[in-house]
Amino acid sequence: MKNWNRREFLSASVFGALAPLVLPASVLGLDGEVAPSNRLTMGGIGIGSRGSEDLRVFLSNKDVHFVCDADCQRSRREAVRNNVNNTYGNNDCVIYSDMYEVLGRQDIDIVLITTGDRWHTMASIEAAKAGKDIYCEKPCSLTIEESQALSDTIARYGRVYQAGTQRRSSGNFMTAIHYAQSGMLGELKEVHANTLAPATTQKWLPAQPEPDKDECDWDRWLGACPWRPYNSAYVGGGWRNFYDFHGGGILEWGSHTIDLCQLAHQSDWTAPVHYEPWSKNISETYIDGVEWNKFVSIDDGGVVATYDDGVKLVMRTSGWLGLGSCSVRFEGTEGWVETGDSGQIRTSSESLPTTYQNIGYDLANHVRNFLDCVKTRQTTRAHATAAAQSHIAAHAAYIAWQLGRPLDYDPVKNEFINDEEANRMRSRARRQPWHI
Repeated sequence: MKNWNRREFLSASVFGALAPLVLPASVLGLDGEVAPSNRLTMGGIGIGSRGSEDLRVFLSNKDVHFVCDADCQRSRREAVRNNVNNTYGNNDCVIYSDMYEVLGRQDIDIVLITTGDRWHTMASIEAAKAGKDIYCEKPCSLTIEESQALSDTIARYGRVYQAGTQRRSSGNFMTAIHYAQSGMLGELKEVHANTLAPATTQKWLPAQPEPDKDECDWDRWLGACPWRPYNSAYVGGGWRNFYDFHGGGILEWGSHTIDLCQLAHQSDWTAPVHYEPWSKNISETYIDGVEWNKFVSIDDGGVVATYDDGVKLVMRTSGWLGLGSCSVRFEGTEGWVETGDSGQIRTSSESLPTTYQNIGYDLANHVRNFLDCVKTRQTTRAHATAAAQSHIAAHAAYIAWQLGRPLDYDPVKNEFINDEEANRMRSRARRQPWHI
């Protein structure tokens, strides 16, 4: 053995201690890389066309590591796997047919839920119980009961939740909301939400032979919805406007636009108290006849709701200024502002500034807000309670439209006042074993 002198021994000891620390920059979080300890491990549930756009944005964030996806349709889960593997340049993404395989993984921090509407609440609740933080596409619920359960469960389990109402992260919409909240329009009197025609159908499509379970698990696709025979149009995206799977046109766009109106009115924690569907004398009841006739199309239908301070929430399909889909309009005693997905803003007066980012809706900002809140445990821009209350407003409006009569609602008790039929419509029967 070599006889070490003191200088040689110390030199060798220092080299030996430092040698293991010569690590790749990616491990240390250098050169723009994110250290593995700072990455959020992510799984997906039911990622299809809309979900693929969400996934693209998540994958562009270096502090996200997407590892698995579950879908009851084989073609969809394989498409996600191929997309993720191509992005990362490996073959590591794992796919499952059962969402509980994703939720059971201890390494998953966050989940992206972009199933059809019928699964949004159920999957979010199960994810919260499994200790995951959640980004879920809208509409977030199909009923008032589901809206309450979603908000209560997220709070009970202390999870971070972001609804996919990305217009809360868009410059033009936030500018218009600033006008409404700051008094620049005077006293706020009306908030208008661009919605679609409310009607849905109870019909069934013709029965077709069910595919192999691995190709499409029809029973799992239906979930809690009433059983009906398989038809490929449903699983191909044609489930919208069928009542069992959908909440109607007020909810479809209202989950965005009513949500923005709620924020403009600073009502994220409550909902309107009175709902009245279109009637022939509506122009005489609510707004100056000339102006109102410019706005509404009686054939499409809609609802006017009223907050407890008298401000009206007008849900309508027509009469917009052509500023893009999902438009909103806020009116006060001293002016109005309107904007939509084009990113453009119009106002009643040149004195109202229009300094904003002309970007339409900005999904990247919305996803980044979610990721930052997961790390800090702060409240997201589109938190579960805000989503629940805007959805309750949409559901209550749809119930009033279906019944064809005015309804009064107690947002504290979450029930209609003196109307048993309306109260029964706050929930839907759930097929076993699915429950919330």
